[in-house]
Amino acid sequence: MTTLPDRPHTALVVIDVQNGVVSGAVRRDHVVANIDRLVDRARAAKVPVVWVQHNDDELERDTDEWQIVPELRPVDGDPIVHKQYGDSFEDTDLEAVLARCGVGRLVVTGAQTDMCVRSTLHGALARGYDAVLVDDAHTTEDLSEWGAPPPEQVIAHTNLYWGFQSAPGRTAGTVATADVDFAAGGV
Repeated sequence: MTTLPDRPHTALVVIDVQNGVVSGAVRRDHVVANIDRLVDRARAAKVPVVWVQHNDDELERDTDEWQIVPELRPVDGDPIVHKQYGDSFEDTDLEAVLARCGVGRLVVTGAQTDMCVRSTLHGALARGYDAVLVDDAHTTEDLSEWGAPPPEQVIAHTNLYWGFQSAPGRTAGTVATADVDFAAGGV
């Protein structure tokens, strides 16, 4: 029910599942395996898989830490969006990529839950997209020494509040990996 006219399609968005981002993430292998299953199902349904790759002073482009984890591999034709800010739309070509594909609905996965995933979800909803978070396909690291809640609580809280998120003419919410049905429009 996106507010973007002529954008009936869905895309799977994989945010920052890079070696240096998820190396210390909670449930890393489980989350990466779920994303891998979603990527396979999206490709089988001819749904675009959009990869987002962060870089900054601490995560330098073309280093091993910057690379997407070896379990996940973009294929020729998969769009790769490079970003420097939390919101994957901010100062990137993500909007243009999605427009070319006629996408108005996003199925969101990735890392870090409390940073780039949340920022991108809010950015999508504010820009008119439907934005669904896959509740068992995002992760974060333990930032509790800097005052954050433990990572499992960050993930649970994000799933809780995004499950009740909405905006006029747009939908949000959460869904489990097993319940994502790309043939039915994403969920």
